[in-house]
Amino acid sequence: MDTKLLALDYPVLNIFWTMLELFLWVLWFFLLFKIITDIFRSHDLGGWGKAGWLLVVIILPLIGVLAYLIARGAGMGKRDIEQAQQAEAAFKAYVRDAAAGTPPAGGAPGGRSHVDDLARLADLKDRGAISDEEYQKAKDRLLV
Repeated sequence: MDTKLLALDYPVLNIFWTMLELFLWVLWFFLLFKIITDIFRSHDLGGWGKAGWLLVVIILPLIGVLAYLIARGAGMGKRDIEQAQQAEAAFKAYVRDAAAGTPPAGGAPGGRSHVDDLARLADLKDRGAISDEEYQKAKDRLLV
């Protein structure tokens, strides 16, 4: 059978319908995985509650997903925001710890970091306590 004839037997409207079905399937699985993830990260549900919602969502997917969205949909957004805030706070804490971390071996004396010493030097320069040349020499000594 000629493949050109097969392509002609599939009307354009059917192509659009197939694409719509595919899109809806992808959307459905995305929503299903989003709800399952939300069930597991929800702190206000106990173990039995999580197991019950999971069974309902898996065994009766259409009814379970719609019931979950109606019953707990507003909390999903709040939990997303909380998780994003926790991730941002953890990232900021990591950056702060990395910037104020202990210097490598042979670094600044007394457990101070190079960042602290450079900030102190910049402050001295800004107040006029040291000249630009002194600042540059001290900075070069720190960064070597």
